[in-house]
Amino acid sequence: MSSLSLSSLRTVPALAFAAALLSATLAPAGNAHAQTRGGTLSAIVQPEPPVLVSAINSQAPTQYVAGKIYQGLLTYSPDLKPQPELAKSWTISPDGLTYTFELQSGVKWHDGKPFTAADAAFTIGQLLPEVHVRTRAVLNKYVASVRAVSASTLEIKLKEPFPPFIMMFEVGTMPMMPKHLYEGTDYRKNPANQTPVGTGPFMFKEWKKGAYIKLVRNPNYWKKGLPYLDELVFNVIPDSASRAVAFERGDVQVLRGGDVDNVDVKRLRAISGVEYTTKGWELFSPMAYLILNQRKPPFDNVKVRQAAMHALNRKLIAENIFFGLGKPATGPFTSNTLFYDKNTPTFDFNLKKARELVKESGVDVAKYPVKILSTSYGANWDRLDEYIKQMLESIGLKVSIESSDAGSWSGRVSNWDFDMTVTFAYQYGDPALGVERFYRSSNIVKGSPFANVQGYNNPKVDQLWMRGGSTQVAAERQSAYSEIQKLLTSEVANANLLEMEFPTLYRANVKNLVTTAIGLNESFDKVYIDKK
Repeated sequence: MSSLSLSSLRTVPALAFAAALLSATLAPAGNAHAQTRGGTLSAIVQPEPPVLVSAINSQAPTQYVAGKIYQGLLTYSPDLKPQPELAKSWTISPDGLTYTFELQSGVKWHDGKPFTAADAAFTIGQLLPEVHVRTRAVLNKYVASVRAVSASTLEIKLKEPFPPFIMMFEVGTMPMMPKHLYEGTDYRKNPANQTPVGTGPFMFKEWKKGAYIKLVRNPNYWKKGLPYLDELVFNVIPDSASRAVAFERGDVQVLRGGDVDNVDVKRLRAISGVEYTTKGWELFSPMAYLILNQRKPPFDNVKVRQAAMHALNRKLIAENIFFGLGKPATGPFTSNTLFYDKNTPTFDFNLKKARELVKESGVDVAKYPVKILSTSYGANWDRLDEYIKQMLESIGLKVSIESSDAGSWSGRVSNWDFDMTVTFAYQYGDPALGVERFYRSSNIVKGSPFANVQGYNNPKVDQLWMRGGSTQVAAERQSAYSEIQKLLTSEVANANLLEMEFPTLYRANVKNLVTTAIGLNESFDKVYIDKK
């Protein structure tokens, strides 16, 4: 049997070399005095995002930085209950069709213009339905009208009840955008995308490409007395070993999951004065998966896709490649996503069965060389690419790996220019919000890597998505979603690999870092550096 051992997958960081690189790549960290107010919090953004506007790009690094600049109407507690943000209160009509939001007073955009319900109506009614692929699928399907009843009151009417709608108002899903800067423009090419203007506690100051992104305190922030910090610096450090050294030396105080190689997490966690948590991912429930382009051979054949699933040992992926930070996926829903069905049949690791399926397919897979388009998420993902290559070659495919950065990966996958690629995505608590977008035929659209880019098309599944999303009866939703899970798994609509666990490591004097279900994507308006 051909497989990778732990020792062959593990790479030893070249710490001495990494340390030498840091002084050239880190931004000046400022004087982060141990005090309640003031100072600079230095973190890492990995990989470097292509843009800082989460309405246009919803990749994880973009959401991380943009969450300090922009804000949503709501945020969510760790138990997924809606909490006020730009909206101070809200009501939902008994028939589930009308949502009314009362907005906070005294909120201003970073350029001094007032934030009003007209901005929210423009964002939800015009901008997001065009540019935010994940959100627009829902808005275009369910929203009948959006209007500013007054400067402080927003009304949204739905075409039909959609119970998950109240979970869509966090900053990554519906970031409020300034109407006065975007109305009547090409949203994707607007110059404001280069100098983002939001309502959040931090304002854009500087982006030195390949080095750092710097945000500064918003002196006119609508929450009086906040934020505590003077500055946020997101350092761009391409090498995982160098990122680990930066944290060890105290040059950065916060590490997100994926910032360092998983093999280093245990060692860094043991450092005196370092805190560790896996909280702050409750809304996201990230899933790692392999996308197989179904528009062309060999992956247009379901038996070849099934063979690929049998060829991959997901237990090994979880334990040896991601070093225990996650568990094997059993289907398209993570186990803490609503309506997960634990009885969904799964693919066992079985190379003999994989080779039999390739033979049954009638496809001469060697005639169709395929490339794995790599992500730029780091060493764990590089090892995963190598493992997939090895295992698929063991069942007869010819596989190579081509590298890419975050921007080129997003562009190519968005335009279906790939054979296969591995990534991860958030599930947002409800399958109608975070899972459906990958499998509805109406979402086979270009423009985002987080759509149905693989080209999966099953009219029966489309009907089940409609049934599951529109009913308010939980048992009816469960019935529809259970059938969906079985169909998507058996047809390998995507090759779901791993329910991911993302640890956050941070210095103990950094307070209030993770407080909600969106964790580090929050605004950081209450984060402070304590006195030592």
